[in-house]
Amino acid sequence: MEKLGKKPSNFLRNSDKNDLSKLFSDFKHRFTNEIEIVSFLKNIGAVLVKYGSLYNCFLKNYDNRQGILPALLFFINELRLGDCKCYNSLIPFPTGKCAYKRLNLYLRWMVRHDNIDIGIWKEISPSNLIIPLDVHMHRIAKDLQLTTRNQADLKTAIEITEEFKKFDPDDPVKYDFALTRLPILKRNMF
Repeated sequence: MEKLGKKPSNFLRNSDKNDLSKLFSDFKHRFTNEIEIVSFLKNIGAVLVKYGSLYNCFLKNYDNRQGILPALLFFINELRLGDCKCYNSLIPFPTGKCAYKRLNLYLRWMVRHDNIDIGIWKEISPSNLIIPLDVHMHRIAKDLQLTTRNQADLKTAIEITEEFKKFDPDDPVKYDFALTRLPILKRNMF
């Protein structure tokens, strides 16, 4: 643990796969196992070494006019760099076949600024965010007729986001937290 220093980022920059494997041996949480967490953390360390921060990595391919998707797919590729071509519940394949819920949620936290989201990634416009689509939001969006699509994938997430932009083009993702809490709290919205 001497590598940890004052910051977890220092630990990740200076740890190799063996260090991480020892630390996370027999790790299991929901869908994530030891191999996935070690790969994820190892790749974050590599991104920190290469770019200095996750933010700098994301900004490398971000252009406000093109929206967030090119930067998101670049970010995913960087987080999978050197990784096997196998499934990893933390770092999805950059194919567009899933909704990238975890990464879009991470972006919401980092870009938006309010009582829920910390908003420290200032150069990214909240208007470019994509709704973090999960089963709860998908169900609500269908009930609210924001989408008719049955697949909770990236195309559906973008479609729902475009519908929310009709209410607030500058911050369409702001509706995520309030709407997804309803079914999680088991409250009936209709």
